[in-house]
This record gives sequence, C-alpha cells and structure tokens, in this order.
Amino acid sequence: MDTGDTAWLLVSTALVMLMTPGLALFYGGMVRRKNLISTLMMSFSILALVGVLWIVFGYTLGFGPDIGGFIGNFHFFGMNNVGEAPSDVYATTVPHLIFMMFQGMFAIITVALITGAVVERIKFSALMVFAVAWLALIYGPISHWVWGGGWLAQLGVLDFAGGTVVHINAGVSALALVLLLGARKGFKKETMEPNNIPMVLIGASLLWFGWFGFNAGSALGSNGLAAEAFVTTNTAAAMAALTWILLSWRQRRPTLLGAATGAVVGLVAITPAAGYVTPLAAIAIGAIAACASYFAMNWRSKRNFDDSLDVFACHGVGGIVGALATGLFATVAVNAAGFDGLFHGNAMQLGKQALGVLATGGFALIGTLVIGKIIDKTMGLRVTEVEEVVGLDLSQHGERAYGGIK
Repeated sequence: MDTGDTAWLLVSTALVMLMTPGLALFYGGMVRRKNLISTLMMSFSILALVGVLWIVFGYTLGFGPDIGGFIGNFHFFGMNNVGEAPSDVYATTVPHLIFMMFQGMFAIITVALITGAVVERIKFSALMVFAVAWLALIYGPISHWVWGGGWLAQLGVLDFAGGTVVHINAGVSALALVLLLGARKGFKKETMEPNNIPMVLIGASLLWFGWFGFNAGSALGSNGLAAEAFVTTNTAAAMAALTWILLSWRQRRPTLLGAATGAVVGLVAITPAAGYVTPLAAIAIGAIAACASYFAMNWRSKRNFDDSLDVFACHGVGGIVGALATGLFATVAVNAAGFDGLFHGNAMQLGKQALGVLATGGFALIGTLVIGKIIDKTMGLRVTEVEEVVGLDLSQHGERAYGGIK
C-alpha cells in the first residue's frame, strides 16, 4: 500500500463528491425561480440515494468478477470482500474501500447529470424510482463493460475517466427521457429566463475544480500520469470556454452563461482522453468540442425539442467528441498502458472508440426508454399541468427558494 497514492485518491474522491452540489448550482441557476428548489433537490437527493445503493449493489454490478463480459457478479454485494487491504485487480496501491468510494462518486454524478434535461416537469417520486432502476440496469453494465473488465475493455476501448461511462451514457439517457416527457408547458411561447446566472458560474467553477479529482484522480495514484491528466483537464476547459466566447461574438453578445457552458463542455470532452493525450491535443479537443456542442445547441433551440438545460448537446455531444478524439490523439508516450491513436499510426483505435460510442449510446437509449416507459405507465413520469404551472418547488416540495418574493 502506498500512502501517497492513498492520500491523493482520498482527496480526489472528495473533489468528485463536490461536483454534485456544483452541478446542482449549475443547473439550479438556469431554471425559472419557481423550480429552483426542485432542481437542487434532484442532485442532492441522488447524492444520498446512489450513495447508499452503490454500497449495497452498485459497486458489485460494475466491478464484481466478470459474467460473460456484460456485468459483475455479486462477489462485492453489501461490501462483502471489500476492505482496507488493496484489491488484487483495481488500484492495487490503495485500500479497496477508497477505490470503491471513488467509483461511487462517478455513479452519483452520472445519474444527477440526466436531471438537467427533465427539470421543471418530472415527478420527484418518479425520478427516484428511475434512479434506482437506471443505476442497476444501465450504469452497472456499462461501467463494467469499460472499467470492470467487460467486453469493451477486452476489446481495447479507451476511456480514462468517463467519456462513455458517464457523459455519453447520461447524455443519451437524458435524450430518451425528453422523448418520453415532451416539452415543458409554454415552451417556445413563454420566456424561460434563468433565475440566477451568478449561481450558474459558481456551479461551473465548482465543477471545474472538482474535475481535477475526476480526471487526475483516475490515474489512481500520486504520479506523473495524474499530473498529465491535471494539465490536459485545465487546458481543454480553458480552450472550450474561450472558443465559446469567440463563437458568441457572431451575435456580438458573448454571455457569461455561454462561457460557463463552454468550460463544462471542454471538461466533458477531455474526460475520456485526459490520461492519454498531450496538452497540445487538449487544446484541439476543447476547441472541437465547443464548436460541436455550440452548434448542436443552436440546432436544438430551433426545434420543438425541450432538453431543458441541453444535457445531450453538452454531455452527449461533448462525450462523443472526446471519445472519438481519444482515438485520434492518444499516444503511448503519455500513457504506456494505453494505445496509440490514428495520428500516431494506429487507425484501429479510432474504430474501437466509435464502437464504444455506438454500444454505449445504443444501450443507454433503448434501456432508458424501456425503464421510463414502464415508470410512466405505472406511476406517471410527469407532474400535472396545474403542478407545472405553480412550479415544482411548491407542488413537489412545499418550499420556495426566495421567500417573500413572487
């Protein structure tokens, strides 16, 4: 056991935990004031719910001994066989418990990411049921495929910190829920102005800060690879934010909301590549991802498709760009445990990355549609029209974010 590695993974786990409250603020600032409490509650309650479920069954489904390349068995059910000693398979220089908890924080924020697409109209009770089913049936298998020794890992698909497992998975699942729920009442007819842009910036800044644990922590040690991932993470975020500002000048109005969104898109895109590419490659990845997500959001805004906070355009598109870019820019000069990408002489890696994108996206889309449809038919996914007009803060939680202000 290495005390330096252990200390870094403890810190990284805490940093990733901070990202979920950061996400709550990022999302919360973008909704109307009558739905702020509801939006914050979604992320915070998922932090609690998945925090428990990961201990009981989530970890073993993702990281238990392999069953047919598809899912883990129940070897780690209820933390059986998970203790202070290092694992023989995962992060062998730190206690197995802290590796388990580090991965648990990834599971928590992945579920929370989905909520941004369905804020202001989804039932809180339905969301909680969905979170349980989605963690078990979608996140468990996909995390196993990529990180738990499953079939995509065996094939050689690279995902350093969650481009497929977290971002494509959440982005496509969000898309599926939007298809089931439909648009908010008054969409494209009423002004749906963000209630607190400074809150959005605080949330984005906390996400950027926490992302150092997300990506550099995925080196699973206090070492040079962690430093490489740290630098590429900051570089891609900075370049994407700058690119978004420059793109916004097309309307001569670069916005703070756009700059914050751009930074998050850059962080999303560098996630699968962070420990496999150089800082110069991170500049390219940040710029490409910002352009792709910016135009995806513009395309979506002209259509009657209400992904409320653009989860698919940010996380789905950003994750796809990052996963494919890994197949272009990856180099064993950065990480000998990875593979070279197309630009370093290995065209096959790009094909493998594309297969990972298709497999993850297809499974998430179909699986989420099935889960969502079952919940909709049994308990209903959407609040009533009256509840939606009143706002979910009062109708679902009996609270107002700004007391005394109508």
